[in-house]
Amino acid sequence: MLSASHDDIELGRTLRAVRERAKLSQRALAKKANVSSSTISLIESGRLNPSVGSLKRILEGIPIGLSEFFAFTPEAEKTVFYAAEELTEIGKARLSLKQVGNSIGRAMMILKETYRPGADTGRVMYRHEGEEGGIVISGRIEITVGDQRKILGPGDAYYFDSREPHRFRQVGPEDCVIVSASTPPTF
Repeated sequence: MLSASHDDIELGRTLRAVRERAKLSQRALAKKANVSSSTISLIESGRLNPSVGSLKRILEGIPIGLSEFFAFTPEAEKTVFYAAEELTEIGKARLSLKQVGNSIGRAMMILKETYRPGADTGRVMYRHEGEEGGIVISGRIEITVGDQRKILGPGDAYYFDSREPHRFRQVGPEDCVIVSASTPPTF
């Protein structure tokens, strides 16, 4: 499920928080910084790590300096309900990971994961602190945890210690959709 680094995601969340605090839309900030709206979107979703020079130029559109930006701590989100279009995309390519809210100040991360045919978290299994679990809503997924491997289908579920090496691989002709949670939100 890992597609963007934790640092890239946190940088993106901080940019979004300072942009929203300045009451700027992505489009307005992009215009002020002379970059594309998609660049702002990609940075905020953790899918693009800007150079220091690019970040400085973007921050001048807010305006906020680099030192103030990196010292900024966004407040914990207090939103309770989220429309489907408000979920934050943190995946890429054939793996969509839509996060409910953000993980700042929270003990748990909830994702709606969509694995398109052939999607895979990678041949090299990964691990991180915490625990995770989920329920397959549709499609089929092969999950490997340590030396255990199983193909799960609709209604099947999993729960494991995330420090164990693990991998997810979509199998079958249709998208696989999973609703998952991990605690703490470490990836």
